Amino acid sequence: MKTYKIGIMGGDGTGPEVIREGVKVLDVLQQKAGFKCEYVDFDFGGDRYIRTGEVLPASAIDDLRKVDSIYLGAIGHPDVKPGILEKGILLRVRFELDQYINLRPVKLYPGVWTPVKDKGPDEIDFVVVRENSAGIYTGGGGIIKKDTPNEVAIQEMVYTRFEVDRCLKYAFEYTQKRNKRNTLTLCGKTNVLTYVFDLWERAFHAMGEKDFPGIKRDYAHIDATTMWMVKNPEWFDVIVTGNMFGDIITDLGAMVQGGMGVAAGGNINPEGTSMFEPIGGSAPKYTGQNVINPIACIAAGQMMLDHLGETKAAAMLDQAISDFLGSGTLPGLSVSDIKKAGMSTSKIGDAIAQRVQDM
Repeated sequence: MKTYKIGIMGGDGTGPEVIREGVKVLDVLQQKAGFKCEYVDFDFGGDRYIRTGEVLPASAIDDLRKVDSIYLGAIGHPDVKPGILEKGILLRVRFELDQYINLRPVKLYPGVWTPVKDKGPDEIDFVVVRENSAGIYTGGGGIIKKDTPNEVAIQEMVYTRFEVDRCLKYAFEYTQKRNKRNTLTLCGKTNVLTYVFDLWERAFHAMGEKDFPGIKRDYAHIDATTMWMVKNPEWFDVIVTGNMFGDIITDLGAMVQGGMGVAAGGNINPEGTSMFEPIGGSAPKYTGQNVINPIACIAAGQMMLDHLGETKAAAMLDQAISDFLGSGTLPGLSVSDIKKAGMSTSKIGDAIAQRVQDM
């Protein structure tokens, strides 16, 4: 029986509550699918920062490197200035563990409402591969003559061929493994960002022609991508893009798939430690009320299992989530919908865990 060491980072607000339900489901899956999880708790987040003045201890990154995967609830505390925890924990972990891929499935589950008219689960099922550690978000640039009429602000988008190639390689391999439409779409802006996306486009076609001849290659400008994600989401299989454009279209994707209540993501180092999380935030005003939707966090656990190679368990969990949402138990994904249905954070976790148990 294979054993995985899973780092549990509940974080802030409702993060510990949704992680609790994710672990509850993992515990049932261990018995059903024949693997074992050993949990290592990390108390990183706002409460620790307020208590100690320390965002991360000196040993944190090395300790995180020792686990097979990180399972995160949420980071963001109302009593901590915005940016301190996000940069000091989330970005630092992503950069220092070299989690250079952000993976975001955009999947509409049965029974979940989407604002996209006349589209259902058959049409909304694609994945965004976002480059996660380079580009315009790395902080290159600066400000000159600040707070004067002649102030100059510079933010630099920088990519190396190495950074582009490794992201593209992951995207091609993921498309091949997914084996749905075997189509990889590069999302860029070659008509305006003529240096950076010329590099992306040349590398995209060179790699595809040489190493992945069975994968169809497509291209779409970022503005066209946002239109087609709404008008014709069925056109997409896997989208690969840079850091900033990926940030934009994955939030749009969350709405296309029904909302933050089902949106999960992974920050992935294919050769190292990866981190999986719901993308909806810590929702501090609901802390301790047992009313937040844990499905996105449970779905992040499903992504983690698939990444670790536990494909049977991942498929079981995906089916359990689909069966629960398709059952009509929840009229919607919001807190008011959960209350209206007489459900709660823990009851939703119980229901999905029971569906796994009954398989």
